Amino acid sequence: MARKKPHVTVPAGVRAGYVVYDRESGKVLLHEGARRTFRSASVVKILIALDYLRGKTEVPAGDLAMLRPMLRSSDDGAATRFWARGGKGAIIERSARVIGLRDTRPPPADKPGFWGYTALSAMDVARTYRFLLEKAPAAHRELIMGELRKATPCGLDKYDQYFGIPRALPRPWAVKQGWSGFGDVPAVPCKAGLVRPAAAPDLGLGRPVLHTTGVVGHRIVVVLTLHPAGSSFQVAAQRVTTLTKQVYRAADS
Repeated sequence: MARKKPHVTVPAGVRAGYVVYDRESGKVLLHEGARRTFRSASVVKILIALDYLRGKTEVPAGDLAMLRPMLRSSDDGAATRFWARGGKGAIIERSARVIGLRDTRPPPADKPGFWGYTALSAMDVARTYRFLLEKAPAAHRELIMGELRKATPCGLDKYDQYFGIPRALPRPWAVKQGWSGFGDVPAVPCKAGLVRPAAAPDLGLGRPVLHTTGVVGHRIVVVLTLHPAGSSFQVAAQRVTTLTKQVYRAADS
């Protein structure tokens, strides 16, 4: 009897875009809605870091002390400082040009300071990881990937970072998660210890987003999701974790 292929079921009311790219074969193993745009939330911090590091051979200690928690524990304050210093939306325009991103756009003109309102797609996130792993200077790659490998269980805002890839898939992994629209303070604070050293895109404003992205072994895995208004973080996190399991398994079929 032929083995039944794993099935990917996106929960009702959820918009999703996902990609699994295999670096050994150089092939996209699975994708759906890969060019749908979502607001980035904290996933854009990878682009902020890459743009800041571009052309640098040394990083001042003060900047390094902000970069590390921005990547590892999703420090929003650090992201806001680098965003302002880099020219805000100009960071995204430069990144799109250098990396070859097709769907990534700066935040809306009336919200220039909102880095989390950057528009991106799952395929562009996968392209960003490929650029980071294959083309970025080794020192920049090791700094960013080193922090993503050490992603803390909790973000500095006390939201749980271990949904999606961290709970669904085996190590080794390196992740950059994103969440937005669940409130400034989580209803159930994460308690684990923190380590601190074209057309206008549809951003899904008014509805929460939850993204899990990263490198799992030799694969790049990106799952971006937009949830119904009023969804709790816990429910959305479970949806994303289950969806990530299904996506990863389906990529093997």
